[in-house]
Amino acid sequence: MREKVEAKKLMMRNMSTHCQVAKDDAKKKEDSLGTEVRSLLVAGTSLSVAKKRLQESSRLLTGERGYVKLKNVQRKLRVRQQHMISQVSLLYPVKILVGKTQEQELEAFPSSSRLGNSTSTGSKPVNQGSLTILGLHLTMLPFTKMSFFTDKKEIQRSATALGYAAHAVTLIASYLEVPLRYPLHLGCSRSFIHDHAPSIEPTSSDLSSDAAVSGNSKPMEFPLFLEGQDATRAAYAVFLLNKNIRE
Repeated sequence: MREKVEAKKLMMRNMSTHCQVAKDDAKKKEDSLGTEVRSLLVAGTSLSVAKKRLQESSRLLTGERGYVKLKNVQRKLRVRQQHMISQVSLLYPVKILVGKTQEQELEAFPSSSRLGNSTSTGSKPVNQGSLTILGLHLTMLPFTKMSFFTDKKEIQRSATALGYAAHAVTLIASYLEVPLRYPLHLGCSRSFIHDHAPSIEPTSSDLSSDAAVSGNSKPMEFPLFLEGQDATRAAYAVFLLNKNIRE
């Protein structure tokens, strides 16, 4: 009987110890949950305030006053963009040469043209080389008929005209917030255009090596002038500039 009593006492002490440990753990969890509940209450209050502000802002925007204000801002932005583009057209006027000396405004001509390329809509297309910018011909003649006897002044005038065109395209793209697919490096009559596309298509065996250096690859640079440059690269630069204008 004594042994049984001692065993019961030992069991009671163990149970009392386990109960005390469980009670301490429950107290710690209760304190932790209390902290989390208080954090949730603060977050709920902040969320409620933010929701009210959002509802108020949404009400102002969806209301007549907010919609009209947004439309007015958009209209002012379009007017401002049109004004800035018109200033570019005053800096670099693009005209069409009719005959040998007479120039006509591009907007008044029945068809459109870009750097010697035209799209006709039932009307007579613009002849290549008939466009002028700031009085200089936008012609591809020096690029296609380059020889030892080519007039150097004609080459210089062509480079200057392309420099004007590149600057005008850059200004208009910045005003309209339109990124150029082929970025331009302006240098007046020594401007360049960049092509980010690789010059050679990678094969399956080169994929692993190309992936390692793709981040360090630099865009290819093509000159918008002929003097001291390869005629094919210069003609390709004009092609890329034309794509910038079309896009």
